[in-house]
Amino acid sequence: MAGHSKWANIQHRKGKQDAIRSRLFSKLSREITVAAKLGDPDPDKNPRLRLAVKEAKANSMPKDVIDRAIKKAMGGDAEAYENIRYEGYGPGGVAVIVEALTDNRNRTASNVRSTFGKNGGNLGETNSVAFQFERKGEIRYPASAGDADTVMMAALEAGAEDVESDAEGHWITCAEDELGTVSAALEATLGESESARFVWRPKVTTPVDAETYERVMRLIETLEDDDDVQSVTTNLEASEEVMRAYADS
Repeated sequence: MAGHSKWANIQHRKGKQDAIRSRLFSKLSREITVAAKLGDPDPDKNPRLRLAVKEAKANSMPKDVIDRAIKKAMGGDAEAYENIRYEGYGPGGVAVIVEALTDNRNRTASNVRSTFGKNGGNLGETNSVAFQFERKGEIRYPASAGDADTVMMAALEAGAEDVESDAEGHWITCAEDELGTVSAALEATLGESESARFVWRPKVTTPVDAETYERVMRLIETLEDDDDVQSVTTNLEASEEVMRAYADS
């Protein structure tokens, strides 16, 4: 019985991981299709598409899936999607920014508002929390790209603003409108990056205890389960002990 239970648990975890992976691929495909529809279907001539394809590759999306997403836009049968940003507060006053790509604004707004309400949060107006964040470009390189000093020098020469390095890799930050330029300059010295994307960086963070952290994470996970939601960003701050305990639960 013990062996059976262990196997069942493994199967359950794999099923959950497969579902998460499938959902992620769906969202990445949607961004690729929209980017290709709005611009040139050639990533080298379309900055938004190039970033979308790079992010897809960073998440191990198969090439044939990427190609299908681009061809869908070229075929003219792609849905009409629009980018929408939602802002609000989660449990403990944590600021939350939700970015969505939807073909039905009313459906998405209703779902996001309901998710906030059911998980101890409140959906606010546009710009109600955005002032607490900065929009930046973020470029990620693996640790094998070079040591911290080498990457720092390359990043500064490319026009980046900051670099954070650890055993897992390097995260290079630049101005939002400089992402394409900095990314291209870095590729000339460090090779192709793992990903290059736009992110929200909090100017101030909101510390939370273990109970509030769990409630905020439940809100985030529920929002991310929505097919229309592309990303969720917060100014949450928690200790390593709190995060580790939640991950092990």
